[in-house]
Amino acid sequence: MAVKTTRYPLKPYLLLCSAIALSACSDFSLSDLNSQINPPPGSQTSAIAPRPQPDSRGVITYPNYQVIVANRNDTMADLAGRVGMTAQDLARHNGLPETYIARRGEVLALPKGVITPTTDPAADGSIEAIATAAIDRAGATPAQSGTIQKGPEPIRHVVEKGETAYSIARLYGVSVTALASWNGLDRNLSVRTGQQLLIPVAEDGTVQSAVLAPIEKTPEPPSAKTPLPAAVAPAVVPESPNLAADRTPPGASGKLLRPVKGDIIRGYSGSNEGLDIAAKSGTSVKAAESGEIALISKSVGQNTIILLRHPDNLYTVYSNVANVSVKKGQKVKRGQTIAKVAKGDPSFLHFEIRRGTESVDPLPYL
Repeated sequence: MAVKTTRYPLKPYLLLCSAIALSACSDFSLSDLNSQINPPPGSQTSAIAPRPQPDSRGVITYPNYQVIVANRNDTMADLAGRVGMTAQDLARHNGLPETYIARRGEVLALPKGVITPTTDPAADGSIEAIATAAIDRAGATPAQSGTIQKGPEPIRHVVEKGETAYSIARLYGVSVTALASWNGLDRNLSVRTGQQLLIPVAEDGTVQSAVLAPIEKTPEPPSAKTPLPAAVAPAVVPESPNLAADRTPPGASGKLLRPVKGDIIRGYSGSNEGLDIAAKSGTSVKAAESGEIALISKSVGQNTIILLRHPDNLYTVYSNVANVSVKKGQKVKRGQTIAKVAKGDPSFLHFEIRRGTESVDPLPYL
């Protein structure tokens, strides 16, 4: 009796075998199938550009943020050590445990103000060196702080509760394989709440934005006898006060003391990690809070810097000063004169507050 044989198309069978084989690898990358799997409906039609190559530390620098790309089995300490920060800070910034082991190609977000070791004196990762480099960068252009990627800057999407890689890919009209390839997702396409994902950029330089479905107007019911009432303008809800921003820093006796009195001529921003406060040269510079002098140094431009260490990993930084009246290791009290404002046109004090290596806006603390 003849046996009936069913023939299956060869290409789908080979693709299935390839997917199964790749899924067994610990470093399975969805980019391997990127060109063979159709993107979801509504995805962009232009080809996706490859993710930019990171520098020798694994860092990719954009004008407004930086990320680091992991090697296989990198620990938080391995990644943090390449950029001069602590494993605890890096893990906390990404919502991960300090014991987390990264996958090859996994992308982690870096806190604002990561130092470039090849061009900064902060290569040893110490808080004193990092603070010194931060002062040197005050007023500098982004190009002076590291090599910035050319071309468009990808959107960063912060994963919200209930979102998946599929829903995020559809939101921005990109294939889920491209999203996984750019961010080093695992074979299960796992994402976590609070994770920052890079949205892939098209080869033509198009930056994808969220695709929002149009809101349809509800038609008037046929049974309505009278016109609908006029639309009522929604009430304006006042913005809630930011209580967290005004919280007194741990270890402080109250709000920090303003180191000098004067107008703020340059505020906290992406290119200025502190406040520039106008003051006449020779004005006394006061310690904002009691603490210990951690550093007295000169920046690249021969600008004198004082770093004052306070409890709970809090630091205050004073720059553009002269006639320093304290020594490294000396204990100082709140309001004690530590230096004078240096000469300048205009003359001013540059003042920073830092939580470990990361700068914060000083204004709510003063």
